[in-house]
Amino acid sequence: MASTVKGQFYYLYLFEDIFSRNIVGYEVYEQECGKRVGDLLQRCMLREQCLNEPLVLHSDNGAPMKAQTMKAKMEELGVLPSYSRPRVSDDNPYSEALFRTLKYRPEWPSSGFASLEVARDWVQNFVDWYNNKHRHSKINFVTPAQRHRGEDKVILSNRELVLEKAKEANPLRWSRKVRNCEPAGSVSLNPEKESIKNEQKEVA
Repeated sequence: MASTVKGQFYYLYLFEDIFSRNIVGYEVYEQECGKRVGDLLQRCMLREQCLNEPLVLHSDNGAPMKAQTMKAKMEELGVLPSYSRPRVSDDNPYSEALFRTLKYRPEWPSSGFASLEVARDWVQNFVDWYNNKHRHSKINFVTPAQRHRGEDKVILSNRELVLEKAKEANPLRWSRKVRNCEPAGSVSLNPEKESIKNEQKEVA
């Protein structure tokens, strides 16, 4: 996150649950630091009540994510590391899409952030919008927070009832079935690769 001073940046640490697309933790600092990101990870897990769960953390190859302090913290918490391949930008399309959404928000200051406090306030407002107001197209237009809380099935079921009633009341306005209201399915980082591996196992 560029500041208004040339060459000075603020660094956003952010954790996203790829199943729900919900941002579960974030902080902004003036430096990159493995210890800080490790501490943030621990706070996220405590807040989400997922300590001692079989978790995998996929990240880029940035210095904080591969720092010894971060690796030690992940081992302590029982989190398995997973890293993007060097120079492969689509190993984690979920985070890539999230950061694209962040940087293309109309409020994003093209001239840079005036201070660390301004950057933190901006991210806080973005996270509130993204989690609680943004109806995400990849989870069938519910918010990430709704899916994270397990509310998407009921919301989508109610939506389907409303659409069916509207179609019944005005059939000429509908040339096809109502919009798909099924909850989004399972999530995988690289489903095509996993499918190929499964096919290879079946052949073998």
